[in-house]
Amino acid sequence: MTVRGAELLREELRKLKSEDRPRIIQAIAEARAHGDLKENAEYHAAKDQQGFVEARINEIEAKLSNIQVIDVTTVDPKGKVVFGATVELLDETGKEIAYRIVGEDEADIKIGLISYTSPIARALIGKNEGDDVSFSAPGGEKRYEVISVRYE
Repeated sequence: MTVRGAELLREELRKLKSEDRPRIIQAIAEARAHGDLKENAEYHAAKDQQGFVEARINEIEAKLSNIQVIDVTTVDPKGKVVFGATVELLDETGKEIAYRIVGEDEADIKIGLISYTSPIARALIGKNEGDDVSFSAPGGEKRYEVISVRYE
């Protein structure tokens, strides 16, 4: 996982524990005060929400205890595409696109973050600036040229 990804997980965990959990506990207490719990929709909704929050807290804590954080700014692979690198590509039509190779939990194609397990990332890792890359995508064979590699 990248440094940024680990920070985002830690921030989400902090928010869940210090903001969401107390808010839900308060909602459960208020719903209990209304009386009969069998037919109290507010109580059941708050308990469901509590279950989701507790499950997410457990999931994040497990991930944080097992992750290996890679700070790409401390390595110098000299233009080689590695995990955490930002890669600028040129497609066959002349369109430029940039992707950053990140862990599965961080991936968000809308903002240019691709998982290291994606077909394009697997094709890019190990390549150098100036190399041509091709891979099979759901829409067919894709070809790119690696324009530049940055380590941010």
